[in-house]
Amino acid sequence: GKTTCGRSILRLVEPNSGEVHFRGKNLPELGEAELRATRRHMQIIFQDPFSSLNPRQTVGDIIAAPMVLHGICNQVEAEEKARELLAKVGLQPSYASRYPHEFSGGQRQRIGIARAVALKPDFVVCDEAVSALDVSVQAQIINLLLDLKDEFGLSYLFIAHDLSVVRHISDKIAVMYLGRIVEFAERDAIFENPAHPYTQALLS
Repeated sequence: GKTTCGRSILRLVEPNSGEVHFRGKNLPELGEAELRATRRHMQIIFQDPFSSLNPRQTVGDIIAAPMVLHGICNQVEAEEKARELLAKVGLQPSYASRYPHEFSGGQRQRIGIARAVALKPDFVVCDEAVSALDVSVQAQIINLLLDLKDEFGLSYLFIAHDLSVVRHISDKIAVMYLGRIVEFAERDAIFENPAHPYTQALLS
């Protein structure tokens, strides 16, 4: 239920009941135009950094496209900003002319992160954003996410099953069991005094 929850918030999966409140609006009630305008402020980083990138587009076009689509800048300005974002996520600006298949998994995830922050959103769903990466690369990506959180003032919904990762990146933690949130608390409270039997089992 973790990924379904994250995607339902963004309406990538349409919820059939319930409410999702963001910036004072109930997202399931928004029409297409209003939803598109609101989506500028909320983005997602997918689990698979390869399938989430269009293989027919250059990296520069992938990052620039959201900025052009939302009317933030024209194509030339967006391409320049894309190169700046590549540098910000630790890649060479010259990589903008390359295609996704030319990069490693960790590099592709950096590209996905650059695309997600291109619109300067308030809120980013990180859907198992490091689980497909090698452990050594995971640490680099997590530290990058933490740096960007501080720089852009981001809030993350960080979906993960690796408790060491969760502890490192989270302020508050929600524990899901059989598709429902069964415990929600500050990070230290969850790890030091878990209340629900499932949380206790996870930590043990």
